[in-house]
Amino acid sequence: MIFIGDDWAEQHHDVHLMDETGRRLASRRLPEGLAGIRQLHELVACHAEDPSQVVVGIETDRGLWVQALTAACYRVYAINPLAVARYRDRHHVSGAKSDAGDAKLLADLVRTDRHNHRPIAGDSPDVEAVKVLARGHQNLIWSRTRQTNALRSALREYYPAALEVFDDLHDRDTLAVLGRASTPAEAAHLTLPAIRSALKKAGRQRNLDSRAREIQAGLRAQHLTAPAPVVAAFAATTSAAVALIVELNRQITELETTLADHFEAHPDADIYRSLPGLGVVLGARVLGEFFGRPRSLHHRQVSQKLRRHLAADDRVRQETRRARPPRPQPTPLRRH
Repeated sequence: MIFIGDDWAEQHHDVHLMDETGRRLASRRLPEGLAGIRQLHELVACHAEDPSQVVVGIETDRGLWVQALTAACYRVYAINPLAVARYRDRHHVSGAKSDAGDAKLLADLVRTDRHNHRPIAGDSPDVEAVKVLARGHQNLIWSRTRQTNALRSALREYYPAALEVFDDLHDRDTLAVLGRASTPAEAAHLTLPAIRSALKKAGRQRNLDSRAREIQAGLRAQHLTAPAPVVAAFAATTSAAVALIVELNRQITELETTLADHFEAHPDADIYRSLPGLGVVLGARVLGEFFGRPRSLHHRQVSQKLRRHLAADDRVRQETRRARPPRPQPTPLRRH
């Protein structure tokens, strides 16, 4: 059995090979890509005949290079960089770091402590596709949240009426009105037909008249105002932010449709959707992140990670609270 430490970078990989006793067999710097993986296979072939006898430690679990390693039937361990830093402190108290040294460290780590780490399972292409879509969908939501927070900060500086009227700044009603009136002066001159038209164009179908009256009354309320040049500058940034959030909403919806198609095509989709609190989006995240090949993973680690993931979602916490039986209350003590 041989052990390989792979310290990866964007353009190259530093690899270190050692045997079961820790003796160095070879060390190289290989280029990224097909040429580098071919050189690695040639290097391994000089010291091992069976791919299952090759153990690789690397600080990532994704990428074409890692896929090539798992496709070659090597036993690949993805080591958290923070864990590698702690192992480095055991060997070098000075904190010095080098690529070649980290490659040797990774090889030694999987030689002695691989039982404390999880091997890469190697998901199927279908599960990998669901994972990519689920992560992309979540990243778009995070981007929208960042843009929404920036918009909220800008509105506080010059347009407080908008914050009082609209609770959700990425809602279609909010974006429709802010697209028509990006300054308090423009908002104060909006007529009911103009507001109603904007809401209807954005997709609202019910309570158009009542909602338009609420918005008009809120936007015409008296508030502190900023100087005209400042208002004009903030109006420009608000218009840009509104356009970005509108596009992000559209992209999130389209990507969620694609994600749902891939998730529903998986044979175990009904099983995931049967779990309390899991819909299409959360079910796809669970499928992609945790259960690509459940038999290849440590079930205890997967269960703990799944519980943490589910507990972080408000909808699941609400579902859990609703399903939990009421806690019995102690009988109050009587005074005599």
